[in-house]
Amino acid sequence: MNDQVKDQKRQEVKMLNRKLLEITGVRNVESFDSEEFLLETVLGFLTIKGQNLHIKHLSLEQGLVAIEGLVHSLTYLDGNAHAKSKGLLGKLFK
Repeated sequence: MNDQVKDQKRQEVKMLNRKLLEITGVRNVESFDSEEFLLETVLGFLTIKGQNLHIKHLSLEQGLVAIEGLVHSLTYLDGNAHAKSKGLLGKLFK
């Protein structure tokens, strides 16, 4: 049972040549466009920034997202940054 708890918090991020990004442990895709993705993962919110980004594969049942495009950055949002992102999302969905 303890192993199940550990597996629930497991996440893998695999990137190939900054052009293909595969992420496990994804709970939800909060928002996305060709320059930025916001993902809710088992380890917190994750932003991916780049150019010509698009979803290659999505399976929320498996917690897997594959993104193609030129990746510039990956950032986990913690604490105050998370609150700021919610504010930004609130502005987007008014």
